[in-house]
Amino acid sequence: MQTEQAFRQWWSRRRQKQALVFLAIGLVGCLAIALLHLTAANSPLIGLGWQGWLTLSLITVAFGLNAVTALPAEIVFLGAVAILYVSGVLSTPAALNGFSNDGMVTVGVLYFVVTGLQQTGALEWVSQQVLGLPKRRLTTYIRLTVPVMLLSGFLNNTPVVAMFIPVVSDWCRKLRISPSKLMIPLSYASIFGGLCTLIGTSTNLVVSGLLIEATDHPGLGIFDVTPVGLPCAIAGLVYLFVGQRWLLPTRKPVMGERDDMRQYTVEMVVAPRSPLAGKTVEQAGLRHLPGLYLAEIARGAQIIPAVSPRETLREDDQLIFVGIVDSIVDLHRLRGLNPATDQVFKLDTPRTERRLIEAVVSNTCSLVGQTIRQGRFRSRYNAVVLAVARNGERLQGKIGDIRLRPGDTLLLETHPQFLERQRVSSDFYLVSDLPDSEPRRHAKAPIAIAILSLMVVLAGLGWLSMLKAAVLAAILMLVTGCCSPTRALQSIEWSVLLVIAAALGLSEAMQVTGTAEAIAETLLSVVGSTPFLALAVIYGVTSLLTELITNNAAAALMFPIALSVAQTLGVSYMPFVIAIMISASASFSTPIGYQTNLMVYGPGGYKFTDFMRIGIPLNLLFWTMTVFIAPLFYPF
Repeated sequence: MQTEQAFRQWWSRRRQKQALVFLAIGLVGCLAIALLHLTAANSPLIGLGWQGWLTLSLITVAFGLNAVTALPAEIVFLGAVAILYVSGVLSTPAALNGFSNDGMVTVGVLYFVVTGLQQTGALEWVSQQVLGLPKRRLTTYIRLTVPVMLLSGFLNNTPVVAMFIPVVSDWCRKLRISPSKLMIPLSYASIFGGLCTLIGTSTNLVVSGLLIEATDHPGLGIFDVTPVGLPCAIAGLVYLFVGQRWLLPTRKPVMGERDDMRQYTVEMVVAPRSPLAGKTVEQAGLRHLPGLYLAEIARGAQIIPAVSPRETLREDDQLIFVGIVDSIVDLHRLRGLNPATDQVFKLDTPRTERRLIEAVVSNTCSLVGQTIRQGRFRSRYNAVVLAVARNGERLQGKIGDIRLRPGDTLLLETHPQFLERQRVSSDFYLVSDLPDSEPRRHAKAPIAIAILSLMVVLAGLGWLSMLKAAVLAAILMLVTGCCSPTRALQSIEWSVLLVIAAALGLSEAMQVTGTAEAIAETLLSVVGSTPFLALAVIYGVTSLLTELITNNAAAALMFPIALSVAQTLGVSYMPFVIAIMISASASFSTPIGYQTNLMVYGPGGYKFTDFMRIGIPLNLLFWTMTVFIAPLFYPF
């Protein structure tokens, strides 16, 4: 039976891949036939030199390699840029332009800001207050996408997504959902929100500025794009709700309770003046941690077994938990909950510089057969044992009274140098670091939130550019101690930055060789004298260019062409302006078309084709809706 089920799953995946391949071949074939026909009609493509055709060929090959191979995206795109540079198509400044681009640097700097929010525990607060722990899949999508869309309507998309990526990663683990089920919706929801207001995305502001320069129009109001953008955004959310089950893949497996045999027993205490005191177990967020349960509460001489979720916590309550290591780490992130052992306060290392480390006791360890207290573990190793795992058993008694055996797995709080000192030691079989496990700096959480708010206000009101506001926020995070420099540097996703820089290099090549303009003019040569057809083609060409070059570059390139088409047809230019604003930002089919798509590409574990599977229908949906709705509010 299992063999038959496995075969059915394999066959279903194979049929999906075949369908996607045939669809791609069909689209490429249709495009090739159209280009051949248009070329025969003396289209601008004929005038492209070898530089233009080389650029077009390399971009096609790069897209193909990302779609059908496991090569890292940054290697593929950097390779394409390198060929264009060596061949002379790109000059040195043009090839390196992407590495100094404001958008790319802004993304890099924002990792520092997000690290400050992480290390102070501010992101956990956002997760608890905004996202919660919904039980239904539809509720999960609504809790994520609606707040993100609302925020992105008035804030820059990039910091919104940068802030939510680690929150969603942690949220997925708690809900036992693969991150690939939520990362694309996170990016798309931010794009939806950006389409709804003039300040939602920089592209809208660019188009409004071009409109003021080229015409006598006073400029668009903040909600002038809303009648078209909002219906598209709502339709996009409905599409995600309906199609996510079939169109979003499960790329990263979700660990269940039984996947980790290391069942730790750990004792925590409710600190004096803890914000958890007076709350029930469920209200404190201690009920739904995956793979973890509250075994009992010791309250003075009273022992409360089989703890009810409605049990009210009190100061100095000792809570005994049993569960997997990831959820034990979550306990140590909670404000107002401390390790029950007072040994953590006796280490000679500042707590903010410590890490959680797992170590497996060897049979040659001198402490085997002794209790942790008798062996003076803290003095010997400058480390404190927080929990012990032994073959999935629940260990009774206090941590200090546990007698060590070979094979026991210890969860330690110590300095990171413990790794280097003990990896070659005969006392432990294995020593491993737990990522993102340093104690939270809860006292600095209000400072981190204030810094984030300052960045948003300065950038939102236009007092500073997004890059300057992000740099100021990063400096303040470091100066105030909200994050450590080492941790901030470790948090940077270098692969994301390299792909952004390389994609900007390919965009530069499309423009300097005239390839982008030739494609646009070639496809527009079929417009004729029908305004609806002209509007549809303008949208389609802008959307295509947005997937190949940056959204701002696509809008800047298509705006004068659209204005010329409107003047030639003798109709209003406003439907075309709105269409460019929507199509230049509605980039869903490739990860390189929009910065937020690139930002979720790695954390979601996606393949290049995942964006095509869910993004192409969404692009077509926005295309159809914009072409029909824009003339209703802005007649020809």
